[in-house]
Amino acid sequence: MLTIFPPMPHSTPDQTSRVRTVFDDWAVRGRAEGMERSHGPVARKAFHHLGLKPDSWYLDIGCGNGYTVRWAAEDVPDGKAFGIDVAPEMIARAKDLSQGLANAEFHLATFPQHDLPLGRFDAIFSMEVLYYLPSLSAALEEVVRLLKPDGRFVSVVDFYQENSASHSWPEDVGVAMRLLSAAQWREAFEDAGLEVVEQARITLPVAQAGESWKADVGSLMTAGQRGRKRGRRGRRGQRGR
Repeated sequence: MLTIFPPMPHSTPDQTSRVRTVFDDWAVRGRAEGMERSHGPVARKAFHHLGLKPDSWYLDIGCGNGYTVRWAAEDVPDGKAFGIDVAPEMIARAKDLSQGLANAEFHLATFPQHDLPLGRFDAIFSMEVLYYLPSLSAALEEVVRLLKPDGRFVSVVDFYQENSASHSWPEDVGVAMRLLSAAQWREAFEDAGLEVVEQARITLPVAQAGESWKADVGSLMTAGQRGRKRGRRGRRGQRGR
């Protein structure tokens, strides 16, 4: 039975525009590098679950200033590393910081819309992005379409039901966010045709955490793998863009 998630609370028709405006502003004010410092230690732990090989194709959905794309570009000398983001200023920052990495590419895109090849990616990553998207189901279905058979998707979120310290963030940031439990994230992956191979809380040492919840509750990582058959929703074929 497919799980039907309710619409995001307080979401408006211009959700994408609002997210773009917020992150463009953060990029201009230097907060992109602050996000890299804040998310980097957790992202690095989750990144290792992707199992990249020298010829892998990698994608970061919501890449910000491109820090994980740079990690991947170094790890896949015979492959390619892509980043997409909805915010033009973030993409500009990512390109500027990634000069000299010939196998790194950045695309301005409003996921799940994009111009990337389907069925080509070995590994897809997303850090603190999916809960902003108007349709989680559409996003995860598109992840499945982008992955090769047996390709892996790793998502990390800090805004989730079990982390009560995060629940004020939509009001704090001024952007609607979808609040799900760990079990609901698992259900969403499975409904899209991703086998959940691991779900875990990633915590940091107290001295490194900065905020107490990062040491006590942690970030929620969900790792899914695309099977060799399309998922229950994924069998509907290509959607118009």
